[in-house]
Amino acid sequence: MSALPHGFLLLFTLFLTACRDASDLDFTRAEPGEALSAGSTTVQRSDVNAFSLPSANLAPSRRLDFSVGNSFFRNPWVIAPASTTARDGLGPLFNTNACQNCHIKDGRGHPPAVGASHAVSMLVRLSIPAGAEHLAVVEKNGVVPEPVYGGQLQDMAIPGVTPEGRVRVSYDYFPVQFADGFEVELRQPRLDIDQLGYGPLHPQTLFSARIAPPMIGLGLLEAIPEAAILAHADPEDKNGDGISGRPNRVRDQLTHRTVLGRFGWKAGQPSLAQQNADAFFNDMGLSNSIFTGTSCTATQQDCLAAPEGGEPEVSDSIFKQVLFYTRNLAVPARRTVDAPQVLAGKRLFHQAGCQSCHVPSFVTGADAAEPELANQTIRPYTDLLLHDMGEGLADHRPEFQASGREWRTAPLWGIGLTETVNGHTQFLHDGRARNLLEAILWHGGEAEAARQRVLTFDAEQRTALLAFLNSL
Repeated sequence: MSALPHGFLLLFTLFLTACRDASDLDFTRAEPGEALSAGSTTVQRSDVNAFSLPSANLAPSRRLDFSVGNSFFRNPWVIAPASTTARDGLGPLFNTNACQNCHIKDGRGHPPAVGASHAVSMLVRLSIPAGAEHLAVVEKNGVVPEPVYGGQLQDMAIPGVTPEGRVRVSYDYFPVQFADGFEVELRQPRLDIDQLGYGPLHPQTLFSARIAPPMIGLGLLEAIPEAAILAHADPEDKNGDGISGRPNRVRDQLTHRTVLGRFGWKAGQPSLAQQNADAFFNDMGLSNSIFTGTSCTATQQDCLAAPEGGEPEVSDSIFKQVLFYTRNLAVPARRTVDAPQVLAGKRLFHQAGCQSCHVPSFVTGADAAEPELANQTIRPYTDLLLHDMGEGLADHRPEFQASGREWRTAPLWGIGLTETVNGHTQFLHDGRARNLLEAILWHGGEAEAARQRVLTFDAEQRTALLAFLNSL
């Protein structure tokens, strides 16, 4: 008998491994507490406001703090000087004037419509390739910012200041076919940046479009013990399963230490505080205690000359209130966890091997930043690690230790309520996938074997898999 191709043997081995792992679970019924994706913090709501609620176990007195933080997250900042001194200092260059404009109803952003001239809820990161002379810059910032425009293109500006440019998106389309002949059309985005306000971009500029991710459960992700995350890392793929998740190691701007990254599409931020601070600074041009000064570059003289709202523009008090709010945005309960079709989809999810990266559950640490978040059994369906997702999803833009092909595993909790909350079903880092099936089919690299298994699913199996994902 002739030898089987190596690729076939590897795929067959991975399939057997996935099936063996799946057999450890009882797929005839829901697991105890499975509907409570975020333990006792889970909220029982699945309407348009499902992502905007405080943790269910938050005391009434603490809910007032949540509401105060919500007001600063939701309401717009204004240009300085202004009578509203607590909210002034916007810009001079910015992407939006309120957090809620990108994280719409605390949910998922989306790319601009084809032909639209303003990319609300999507931004474009910029950098240039790092040389030996840039080691200190990369250690501090994770990237080498574009010399004139910095690390992020800001397409809005206050009066008297020129915006950096305009972002438009178009798409190329191509088909992918399942084993039963069912065809799905995928779309590959193309970025067009024009109306540059400060001259041409560096000829080697690297671009990465990013939509705003959902805000739910972030405090719980922050509370997962580092050891529990690292237990899933296998950078050298020693177990031979084709999955080699690894942590991103990033700069803590307060302690100046290199620590585990958890937040952002490439796990480029170590804490929710720093994630928020970066958004204030780069998205709205607001200085804070973590990112001081201005995001204007030396070339942008009109930006540098514009009035400011004091230093810092986001006071420590306001920053603390927004941090409390973002830590305590609750995860909604799952729906129909006992439905036969959902359970069948859960089995298929495991048989395909999706749980290797989308790790179902963790237990948060006793030392969580907020007591309500401590010692919770949560089901975020992520490992918070980096994975090579293949050439199709690659942005070719490294960030700290993440390569241009690597992305952090996105949490799946709440994903089935995206359309209810946000009115769309556009997924992945740049919103290219128009539904969950398209998102699955974009998976490559370490997820290629799982993708190939999904491509063998017939119509009934595809429906079941999507029913499971929509129950999350």
